[in-house]
Amino acid sequence: MKIGTDKNFHLTYCTNIHPGEEWEKVFANLQQYLPTLKAKLAPDKPFGIGLRLAAVAARELLQKNTLSQFQSWLTAQNLYVFTLNGFPYGQFHRQIVKDQVYAPDWSKQERLNYTLQLTQILAELLPPDIEGSISTLPLSYKPWFKGNRFAQTSVMESASFQIAQLVEQMVRIRAEQGKLLHLGLEPEPDGLIENAAEVVDYFQKYLLPIGGDYLTKQLGILQETAEKYILNHVRVCYDTCHFAVEYENPISVLQQFQSEGIQISKIQISAALQVNIPKDAQQRHLILEKLRPFAESTYLHQVIARTQNNRLIHYSDLETALPNLENTIDEEWRIHFHVPIFVRDYQLLQSTQDDIVNVLNMLQDNQFCNHLEIETYTWEVLPDEIKLDLPASIQREYEWVITNLLTKQLVHS
Repeated sequence: MKIGTDKNFHLTYCTNIHPGEEWEKVFANLQQYLPTLKAKLAPDKPFGIGLRLAAVAARELLQKNTLSQFQSWLTAQNLYVFTLNGFPYGQFHRQIVKDQVYAPDWSKQERLNYTLQLTQILAELLPPDIEGSISTLPLSYKPWFKGNRFAQTSVMESASFQIAQLVEQMVRIRAEQGKLLHLGLEPEPDGLIENAAEVVDYFQKYLLPIGGDYLTKQLGILQETAEKYILNHVRVCYDTCHFAVEYENPISVLQQFQSEGIQISKIQISAALQVNIPKDAQQRHLILEKLRPFAESTYLHQVIARTQNNRLIHYSDLETALPNLENTIDEEWRIHFHVPIFVRDYQLLQSTQDDIVNVLNMLQDNQFCNHLEIETYTWEVLPDEIKLDLPASIQREYEWVITNLLTKQLVHS
């Protein structure tokens, strides 16, 4: 949905919260949830969709006249698609996902083929005069390489060559159809690029020189022009949960990116778990018991701990970190577990909701991105005590964002 007073933002929620990889199941979920949600939030206005398509659904959508039938349904319902989630390639619910969410990574042809299909779909569905965004994984998963710098470098080089081929297709789409599409690399803990410094390093050392060289040859353009194309079509998906877990200040991150010409493709609005660790042993034990239900078996829940001297310690998963809690020297843990954005305190636990508020505040003075996507995908695996009715929860998340965004806009106007 389009929101804002003097500024226009496209707000949606990511449909990766609904189980189902085949197009038939994806479409059934859209039919079940979207018209009702639209009727409550934007009955007389177009309502945007953040569409998650697994590889199998993308292939099915491009068969026969399925895509045109979907477009007809969107038009009839006054719905529009402006952003796609292209991070998970395959299964994402009701089975062990863990590190397989990164497979195939960007060094593999399957990842490029899948993302090219998403590009084709989005180009067809995207309304005129709106940019289209596709979020994707942070190239690969760092622990797979176990410090093997040669292997990491090889993946970054291969990924850059593959992404350049995607940029070539996006350049052609813009020339032929007038539609601007961009890929959003999504940094997260233990991703091959997981923080602002690593993003900048990747662009400078790999993507711009390697991708630029490919485009100069394919399109017959100068390296400078090729790099401009890359910076226009390859951006960053800023997930507020991920950057908060990395203890990164949103203002500092944006300044680093802007100084290098790196743009934000979309903002995924999500909150992480935050734990302030007391010195008292009994309190630590209570926190440990409170955290146990969050150490579930479906997704990775990376933990980054901060010690009293501000040193950061990484744990690959919450279940790996928990045995250390009662005797740790850590002062704070931030956990990659997407919790409802409208709740700040969970008794002994907190969320990183403040980081979301800071990002929304920044948008008032500098509209560095107008694609906003709510992404709390963990409703099925939340502990029972905080698990809420799904339709009501989705609506409540929208209302929280709208209130926080519009209130600040009115103050600034």
